[in-house]
Amino acid sequence: MKLYPINAGNFKLDGGAMFGVVPKSLWQRTNPADNNNMIDIAARCLLIEDGNRLILIDTGMGNKQNEKFFGYYYLWGNDSIDSSLKKYGFHRDDITDVFLTHLHFDHCGGSIQWNKDRTGYEPAFKNANFWSNENHWQWATNPNRREKASFLKENILPMEESGHLKFVGLPSDNILKNSELGFDIFFADGHTEKQMIPLIKYKGKTIAFMADLLPTAGHLPLPFVMGYDTRPLLTLDEKDVFLNMAADNDFYLFLEHDAHQEIITVQHTEKGVRMKEKLTLNDL
Repeated sequence: MKLYPINAGNFKLDGGAMFGVVPKSLWQRTNPADNNNMIDIAARCLLIEDGNRLILIDTGMGNKQNEKFFGYYYLWGNDSIDSSLKKYGFHRDDITDVFLTHLHFDHCGGSIQWNKDRTGYEPAFKNANFWSNENHWQWATNPNRREKASFLKENILPMEESGHLKFVGLPSDNILKNSELGFDIFFADGHTEKQMIPLIKYKGKTIAFMADLLPTAGHLPLPFVMGYDTRPLLTLDEKDVFLNMAADNDFYLFLEHDAHQEIITVQHTEKGVRMKEKLTLNDL
C-alpha cells in the first residue's frame, strides 16, 4: 500500500464559525485570521494505492459553481486534484473508488462536473464507484434547514443517477471493522449524521483521516467545536472518545482542513489530549 496527499485546493472560512463559542483571543493563537476574520483552510484529500484499487478520500469543492459562490470562500493557491494526481503519476480516470466522509460541498463537490456542453452533470471520476452510507445519504438528500446550503443536489444526486453509488455497512457500535474499502471506519454524528472517519493501516501505523471531526490542529481542545456542527455537545463527546483512543494507540491524524499541518500525533497531558508531533506522509 502507498498513500499520497492530494490537495484539491485552498480557501478561507470565517474563524468565528470555525471555532464556535471559543473567543478569538484563544483560537487565533493557532489559526491567525486576516483583516476579514478569515482563516486558511485546505481541502487535503488522501489517495490510497492498494493492489488494483486506487481510492480517493474526499474531493474538495470542485469547480462547477459560479463566481458568486466561490467569492464567499476566497480561493487561494494553485493546487487542484488534477495537478496533485499528476505529481504522483496518476489521472482522475485511474481512480477506482471515491470515498466520501460526508456530503457537504467542500468534501464532495469535486466528485461531479459539468458535461461537455454544460447542459447537465456527470461523474468527474468516470471509472470510480462513489461510497457513502445509507443513513448519511438520506440525511443529505432530505436536508434539514440548518445544513441545506451545504448539501447541494448537483453534487450529490448525479452519483446515484450514474449507477455508481455504493453504501458501506453501518456498525453495531461506533467503529465498522474491515469495511468494503479495506479499512476500519469511525462513525461520528456531531458534525452531521454518520460522518465517516477512515482508519487506515499503513506501515504498521494507523492513519486516521480526520475530516471534520478534527478540522485543524487548533481544534484539539475539546470545547473547540465548529459552529457548523449540528450537535456540538455530541461532537465534544465524540472528540473525547476518539482523541483518547488516538493517544492510547499512537494514531497519526491526517488533517483535511489544516492548511499548514498535514499530520499530527497526540499525547495525554494534564490539560487533556494535546499535540505531540507534526509530520507529513513522507516522514512515515
